[in-house]
Amino acid sequence: MRKGWLVLAILFFQAVCTVFFVWDILSSVLGLQSHPLSWEARELLEIGAAVGLLLGLVLGGFALFRAIADRNRAEERLRRASGAFMELLEERFAEWGLTPAESDVALFAIKGMTTAEIASLRKTSEGTVKAQTNAIYRKAGVTGRSQLLSLFIEDLMTGELGGASPAVEKAARQVETV
Repeated sequence: MRKGWLVLAILFFQAVCTVFFVWDILSSVLGLQSHPLSWEARELLEIGAAVGLLLGLVLGGFALFRAIADRNRAEERLRRASGAFMELLEERFAEWGLTPAESDVALFAIKGMTTAEIASLRKTSEGTVKAQTNAIYRKAGVTGRSQLLSLFIEDLMTGELGGASPAVEKAARQVETV
């Protein structure tokens, strides 16, 4: 809360200095009559404006470095979560006894690809992909793609990787602590 007031005070100070500079320039350009300031007052205002600009520069730099650090932490968490998710997928696929072809199809289905897109990528017919997806659903104990996906989403949302390997559970704990 204290830092917020400090930042607001600096912003207010910068706004006052900006108004002074803009008014000074506009009054000279437009030939507006104004009461001249003593050179001491003008120097103090200019020094104050310079200090305000320096404070703004420092705060802006601090905010930039903090944003970069936050982004780097978020990218690291995403990288760890992605690795944990892939390990979870592989473990579940092995648990269900999916063949390598079924694992590929299941991964593509989870990614949201259509049957036609999966068939095209795998260079097989759509009928083959449909048969493989039916086998996947049967082995996973679900009735469709949305239920298949929900199995993994539920694990991620609850943070409970029940039955997951120690490596997956360790990765999940790392994601939570970062």
